[in-house]
Amino acid sequence: MSVLQMLILAVFAYSGMPALPEPAERPPNVLLIAIDDLNDWTGGLNGHPQAKTPNIDRLARMGTLFVNAHCQSPVCQPSRASLMTSRLPSTTGLYFLNPGIAKAPALKGALTIPERFAKEGYRVMGAGKLFHGGENRRYFAKAGEYGGNFGGFGPRPAKKISYPQGHPLWDWGAFPDDDEKMPDRKIADWAIRKLKQSHEKPFFLAVGFYRPHVPMLVPKQWFDLHPRSEIKLPRVRDDDLTDVPRYARDLTTLGHVAPPHQWMVKHQEWRHAVQAYLASTSFADHCLGRVLDALEASSHKDNTIVVLFSDHGFHLGEKNHWAKRTLWEDGTRVPLVIAGPTLPAGQTSKRSVSLLDLYPTLLDLCDLDLDAAHEGTSLSPLLEDPAASWDRPALTFFGAGNASVRTTDWRYIRYVDGAEELYHTSQDPHEWKNLAGSSAHRETKARLARSIPSSYHAVLGKGSTGHRAYEAARKK
Repeated sequence: MSVLQMLILAVFAYSGMPALPEPAERPPNVLLIAIDDLNDWTGGLNGHPQAKTPNIDRLARMGTLFVNAHCQSPVCQPSRASLMTSRLPSTTGLYFLNPGIAKAPALKGALTIPERFAKEGYRVMGAGKLFHGGENRRYFAKAGEYGGNFGGFGPRPAKKISYPQGHPLWDWGAFPDDDEKMPDRKIADWAIRKLKQSHEKPFFLAVGFYRPHVPMLVPKQWFDLHPRSEIKLPRVRDDDLTDVPRYARDLTTLGHVAPPHQWMVKHQEWRHAVQAYLASTSFADHCLGRVLDALEASSHKDNTIVVLFSDHGFHLGEKNHWAKRTLWEDGTRVPLVIAGPTLPAGQTSKRSVSLLDLYPTLLDLCDLDLDAAHEGTSLSPLLEDPAASWDRPALTFFGAGNASVRTTDWRYIRYVDGAEELYHTSQDPHEWKNLAGSSAHRETKARLARSIPSSYHAVLGKGSTGHRAYEAARKK
């Protein structure tokens, strides 16, 4: 690039004016967007009939929507660690909220996604929640730039609104009074500024929104989109857990910080909490839309791959459970969209895929060498043909010995004590009928079980909610 061209680019970047078009031969940019704790309550996934997510739906129309995508752990830290390294929790020992990636011996020398893209000559930038906790700054500042968390899960009122006891993050209601005070609004503003700039190198821009993670607090205008009196509750069965192994019930109840479902019903807060989740999701969707608008208005729009994902699902009463930390559908299923100017649009794939696959997919789409140590695989074949043959199940773990295997039509769960669950998900999407004890499905169960690792890395770390639940269930 000549000195004159560099000066011109600098002027555009400083002024905020639209950047010059990028050279056609330049490698594609990547815009990676995470939405924390978002389940299938989006328009394209049909998880809730009153979900209002026009921008997620808009992005899905621009690319490929994976309607059967699953996390590798129903907990923030290990799910994101798995995505960022393309390694299974059973390989790394990262099953719960601690420790971080740097404390996993199996990951010594492994490059995370931002580190790899920095090594490949990309300008790396990130803001918000992409890794967990302090790892956001550790890995993005090391690879390039971390804009900050802009307040993270805040702001919060001086006194909790709806759930007076328990963990400080467990609350929901209309607060604060203005979008401008919300961290996700500020994160979107930061991303918009980056998209308005010119970049001498291809960029890897990561944006992590915090809502709808608890506290489910957003300004009143988002609650007004979902009037409480009109809220439809999730479909549940009071006897849903009668055919579930005792170990599974203990694993999803003992040592947890989320309100018990019985408390929600008794205190008439179920409808309010569902309203708050829908409102929080609509707010996060609005923040996403502002970033997408900025990309569309920029010179980068014709050379940028966009990926949207969530780190795990979230229960709102289904299976008499709240929050995450389960191996059932509501705990593992996540939104996943991949779009780009050279990729097919308006596609839907029903194949079972994993967040583990995102790292090799991004390398593949950017024409970078794949890493043989990665345990995920590129989704490029499904981007070309969403119905292509695909024999890779999605694996999810919640502690060593507890594994879920999800295929296009089935879910098989095996726990550390040998207890099992089997669901024909294409016929029983709510997973209400456990078929594990049926002799008619013995072969199906055996086939799915072959995907479970023969050995597990020991659990690393201690003291988190997940550690406590795992240990309590094993002692019961």
